[in-house]
Amino acid sequence: MTDSAIVLAEGESHFPPGIHSFDFRDWFTGLSDTALAHMFTTITFAVWASVAILIVFFLWAYRKPQIVPTKKQWIAESAYGFIRNTVAIDQMGKKEGVKFAPYLATLFLFILIMNFWAIVPGVQVSPMSHIAFPAVLGVLSWIIYNVVGIKKHGFIGYLKLTCVPPGAPWFIYPLLIPIEFLQNLILRPVTLALRLFANMFAGHLILLVFILGGFEMLNSGNIFIQGLSVFSFAMGIAMTLFELIVILLQAYVFTLLTGMYIQGSLADEH
Repeated sequence: MTDSAIVLAEGESHFPPGIHSFDFRDWFTGLSDTALAHMFTTITFAVWASVAILIVFFLWAYRKPQIVPTKKQWIAESAYGFIRNTVAIDQMGKKEGVKFAPYLATLFLFILIMNFWAIVPGVQVSPMSHIAFPAVLGVLSWIIYNVVGIKKHGFIGYLKLTCVPPGAPWFIYPLLIPIEFLQNLILRPVTLALRLFANMFAGHLILLVFILGGFEMLNSGNIFIQGLSVFSFAMGIAMTLFELIVILLQAYVFTLLTGMYIQGSLADEH
């Protein structure tokens, strides 16, 4: 149950949900006016827990690696191999794909775990529903694929590869070059971040509509409306299952697009 739902159950109405539904009370009293307040919230807990889960799991899985993998080693290898094969190698080839597979696999698993908090009881919000976290990941991917492109082609060569479409008539270059520059070098991290943020933000609001709506119906005092709360809670459960699909899909899409951008930076033609 989210903090908003807890407050609503105690009698204070928070329906319909809005931006305020993403504000979480501090875990410790007396910190509201200090810098430490931001270190002990639901969101920061989810972020640090995600990092810890990812690191501890792989250290545990590979503590004693064997030729015939154990179950935990098989799970870790399968997660890494899935991204290595379907994203890195498929898009960049084996030689280049293997180099970027560790980053892409880490990116996928980190986003997946962060997204998963959206359906964990007691938390029910993903840090990715705050634009800062997708923005940081988008900028990080932007830096990587640009550095890779500049390293291979040189600064001028990379700009030419990225901004000058081959085969286009020279007289439309004044129109195409600014568009290509804006699309390939400016907007990519923005669209990466906004796509992930918008999906997780919307998912959280949809769950809140049905969960908080159910509590509002229960507190209405009308027997008929209280009976309808069953439908609201049932829809909340159904949307939670749908959110699980979104969680998996958005983590994969972000990783897939990052792989595509890196591949484009390595390519000899636009």
